[in-house]
Amino acid sequence: MVGNRVRPQSSWWFWNASAWVVIGLFDATQVVFVMRSEGMHHAWTAMWVTRFISWLPWALATPAVLRLGRQFPPVRLRPASTWLAHLAACAAIALASSAWFAGLEELLNPWATFPKPEPFRYLWIDSLYNGLLQAVFLYSSILAAGYVLDSRERLTKQRIETARLNEQLSKAQLNALRRQIEPHFLFNTLNSIAGLVREGRNDAAVGMIAALSDFLRRAMQDFDRQEVPLGEEVEFVQKYLDIQKIRFASRLSFSLDVPQEFSTALVPSLLLQPLVENAIKHGIAKRASGGAVRIAASRSNGQLTLTVYNDGPSLTAPGEQSSSGIGISNMRERLRGLYGDAFSVSLQNQQPAGVEVSVSVPFREK
Repeated sequence: MVGNRVRPQSSWWFWNASAWVVIGLFDATQVVFVMRSEGMHHAWTAMWVTRFISWLPWALATPAVLRLGRQFPPVRLRPASTWLAHLAACAAIALASSAWFAGLEELLNPWATFPKPEPFRYLWIDSLYNGLLQAVFLYSSILAAGYVLDSRERLTKQRIETARLNEQLSKAQLNALRRQIEPHFLFNTLNSIAGLVREGRNDAAVGMIAALSDFLRRAMQDFDRQEVPLGEEVEFVQKYLDIQKIRFASRLSFSLDVPQEFSTALVPSLLLQPLVENAIKHGIAKRASGGAVRIAASRSNGQLTLTVYNDGPSLTAPGEQSSSGIGISNMRERLRGLYGDAFSVSLQNQQPAGVEVSVSVPFREK
């Protein structure tokens, strides 16, 4: 393929041949019908065949014209070599096409000239003279069509590349989140396990170790997935909450209000866990009395909305937590890479107390 074209070569030749066959059929049929309707008398079969196959040189020259158009783009007015190359190519094709047509006229005599057609050189000169303007038009049309097709192909490649880069960015952000599943969470859990052992609460320590093992195993299993069913995401965050429940004991309570019908809806992997982590870190951990975390899901206008609420202290200013935890701004960038502008994120104080994070994404099922 020329220039790493994405179109299969056989397919390209098929469409090129099809286009010129259509042009030949139209031209041959039109000429014959118009002349007959005007009462002319010629060798109509020979005329139709001559007009139809007279387009063969242009069909064969089209790939060369397109290749030349890529080498010397017609939109570049300079240098002069661009004009010279195209003028020379157009002249060469015009000469070859007129010679081909003159040869067909001499061989098939479509005009029914008696006793025979004029000599080849006169037919050639006459065909070249009459077809020069047509040759310039056809050559320019091929160049323009090739430029448009190449521009569309370049745009398609750019879109594919942009999508690939967005996917890589999303994966990088996801991997950063995974690394953020927090050394401090892991250290806190290990410290809690050590504390349980020192207190002689061995069963609780074993339970926390098992829960931590399940949690980390699940995190590794979903390493390459950008989106997961909501049911799996809820199961994952529940493992996280089970660990935190052992750590905080009665100081932490949580509830899940996620309808079963949403379990197959696709959501970004590791969306809920960092939100719950922030809720515990900023709303529960610093309070002696602890608090509650509530996770809910709803659907409206083609959007799936997930909310994480904690009944801890309110924000002193809107967006206070945008730079804490995973960062609301980081979450926005990741969601933008996945959904463009078809998402929303909000962080609001609730009455009489507490903070709620709400994330809406397009509702799509697995």
